[in-house]
Amino acid sequence: MFFWFIATSIWSVWFVFRDPKFDYRLLAIAALIPDLADGLLRAFGMTQSVMHSVVTSIAVLFAIMIATAGRRPIRQRLLAIPIGLFMHLIYDGAFTATKTFWWPLTGTSIDDKSLPSIERGLINLPLELLGFVACIVAWRYFALSVAHRRHTFLKTGSLQRAD
Repeated sequence: MFFWFIATSIWSVWFVFRDPKFDYRLLAIAALIPDLADGLLRAFGMTQSVMHSVVTSIAVLFAIMIATAGRRPIRQRLLAIPIGLFMHLIYDGAFTATKTFWWPLTGTSIDDKSLPSIERGLINLPLELLGFVACIVAWRYFALSVAHRRHTFLKTGSLQRAD
């Protein structure tokens, strides 16, 4: 799953915040991190899906808030990371695996299940197609075919609605 997490995260945050300073690049990358990190952990034989725990997302948020105390511009930019992690949990349906979602609050072991994205199987195909379409709509909505708008997005992560 790639486009599904990028599109749903960007559209959700855009409709809530509409902040021109928000870094949608970091948001999109962070929305992909849980599957990437947990997938790599599983590839190396670890069965803990720690990135699919809400506690991990809260810990990242807490760490950013502490590390950026008194430095508002960098805090505004970095808050896209925990928001992206939270968006992934929502759009992956991670909350349906209670033991993993609340790890380590429900105990230190996690059920040896595969990632939610893998468990869904073929249901991922229409979701990914929907995400791809939503990315195309975003490309047009934010007029990213215009060179200066695309450059601004790539340089700052800012998205503004096309006039």
